[in-house]
Amino acid sequence: MWDDAFPSFLIGLREGLEAGLIVSILIATLVRAEARSRLPQVWTGVLAAIAVAMSFGAVLTFTAASLSATAQEAFGGTLSVIAVAFVTAMVFWMRRSARSLSGELREKVTGALAMGSGMLVLTSFLAVGREGLETALFLWTTARAAGESAGPLTGAAIGLVLAAGLCRGLYRRVLKINLTRFFTATGAVLIVIAAGVLGYGLRDLQEGGVLPGGTAYAVDLAGSVDAGSWYGTLVQGVFNLTPTMTWLQVVAYVAYLVVVMTLFVRGVRATAPKPAAERSAPEPEAARPQRRRPVWVIPAAVVAVPAVLAGLVVALSRPKPAGDQTVAVSETECGKGFTAPKPGRQTFQMHNTGGKTSEVYLIDPSTSAVYGEIEGLAPGTTRDLVATVAGGTYAWRCVPTDGKAVTSEAVRVSGGGAAKPVVPVSAQDLAAPLTAYKTYVEQGLATLVNQTRTLDDDIEGGHLDRARTDWLTAHRTYASLGAAYGTFEDFDQKIDGRPDGLPNGVQDKDFTGFLRLEHGLWHGEPAKDLRAPAQQLADAAAGLRKAFPTQEFDPGDLPLRAHEILENTLQFELTGDTDQGSGTGLATADANLAGTRELLTVLQPLLTSRAPRLLPTVDADIARLQKLLDAAHRGEGWTPVDRLDAAARHRLNGATGQLLEDLAPVPDLLEIRKSA
Repeated sequence: MWDDAFPSFLIGLREGLEAGLIVSILIATLVRAEARSRLPQVWTGVLAAIAVAMSFGAVLTFTAASLSATAQEAFGGTLSVIAVAFVTAMVFWMRRSARSLSGELREKVTGALAMGSGMLVLTSFLAVGREGLETALFLWTTARAAGESAGPLTGAAIGLVLAAGLCRGLYRRVLKINLTRFFTATGAVLIVIAAGVLGYGLRDLQEGGVLPGGTAYAVDLAGSVDAGSWYGTLVQGVFNLTPTMTWLQVVAYVAYLVVVMTLFVRGVRATAPKPAAERSAPEPEAARPQRRRPVWVIPAAVVAVPAVLAGLVVALSRPKPAGDQTVAVSETECGKGFTAPKPGRQTFQMHNTGGKTSEVYLIDPSTSAVYGEIEGLAPGTTRDLVATVAGGTYAWRCVPTDGKAVTSEAVRVSGGGAAKPVVPVSAQDLAAPLTAYKTYVEQGLATLVNQTRTLDDDIEGGHLDRARTDWLTAHRTYASLGAAYGTFEDFDQKIDGRPDGLPNGVQDKDFTGFLRLEHGLWHGEPAKDLRAPAQQLADAAAGLRKAFPTQEFDPGDLPLRAHEILENTLQFELTGDTDQGSGTGLATADANLAGTRELLTVLQPLLTSRAPRLLPTVDADIARLQKLLDAAHRGEGWTPVDRLDAAARHRLNGATGQLLEDLAPVPDLLEIRKSA
């Protein structure tokens, strides 16, 4: 967590110390002027600045949460770039102003004392408020980059508490700090951190479609650098540098760092002007009668006003229901109460008034493209459907269970913006990919039959060394057919069943297939004890080949398997859970990856037309994972999973997890929807 906390700790310490010094100087000036009665006005201004900063942070958080995923990337990227600009300006301002800050503030306080309490509140508010807003913006940016980690908030809290302690020590004159050197050193570090934030923000803008070059990678070290390792986490958390970076990120990072750091260092080396002579403390103010009011009124107001304004902004930015009425759904009427919504992120309250469970889709009636959906809306229930609406034509389509689809009247929405619907897929669309994949499986099963017969012959002849080699060859062939396992019925258990759940485990009579032979071949069982399992395996492979052409293969399984094959790989092969002694889990993982690649090949036309950026990203992920698997393959041997060092295992798991994350949209993109 410290990796994510350090940048926020530094900004909290630096900004907190800066704001604390300002408050200390204000208080010291009033004390010297014997105007202690004015101290509550300073604290009121400080409290108002804190309230505004916290309200600003709340507005950023809740406004971003109401945006679409693409809009969130663009919003976050824009604010990251703005945060870099603010931090850069703050670093240079403090470098110039550190020496003369005290005199300037005393002059402002002197003027404020003469102009009344309102000006003193405003002076302290403006002096602290700038630091508060900068801190809120930078913390929001770093917290967003850290995801769910609590590191940024923890680091900022520690930095602010430490800054408060230092300021108290300086005010009491029990501490001495060379503030010029402090702000110079922290400024240099912040410039390096800001360069990373700039790169991160530009990447967000690329992913949000604002900037081009999202797939033009200048650095791609994901295959050799483990992003989950301690050093990878440290570099990414502190500097926002990732193993994979685009050309725009790299150029912007280097250019910012070179230009800004050069200007900063030159400014530090330049001869600083001597501090202006301090003016004498203002004369004690004359006592004058003041109208007394409850001491809590002004502090309460300065906290309540920003909070209320922030609440209004958040409320106005939240998704709004598409009308005063809910949208009714039934088996005879769909979309009752639906009126043309405004462009933007909208929430529709769908209420099933009929007697059957329904699927509900918001569609473009001309193409049946789906903008949003609810599956299984039960009778009498109401659920929210959130969708992004842009200019175009919209209608509701309701598909009740065992009923005919009902489509509402279309409405026209005027306005700009962009909404990306999912073009529906029908069973007919998947017919050609299914035929191609079934041909691939049939060829693989023919090969499998020959290979299991060879394995049976090896064991029958007592050639166990040869059998171990031929076992791995046959097992890899079967593992490469993973997308069809749902159609293999009972054959899959006979061919590749695990001993989990069997009463006698590996000794159970129902433990058969590849893993049974693996256990025997690598645990010293004699050939005579393996002949029956080998014969059973060869017979099961031949039976599967014969039965497969008549087995039902649901075309909807193809998109699901694109994700599930490697999901099982991560769960079983990369943990060593299925290893029965051969140590070839990575060989099986390699075969699973080959099967996934074949499946994506047959699905390529459908995916390219619906998500053109998906496959290039997935291809890069596959290449990284393949490189890691190849590194564990030496000649005919494979490194067992349990013999990999921690860094290598982290890299494999990380690369597989990233690939799974990028494959996750495939089932949704190619789902066979009833609205089609």
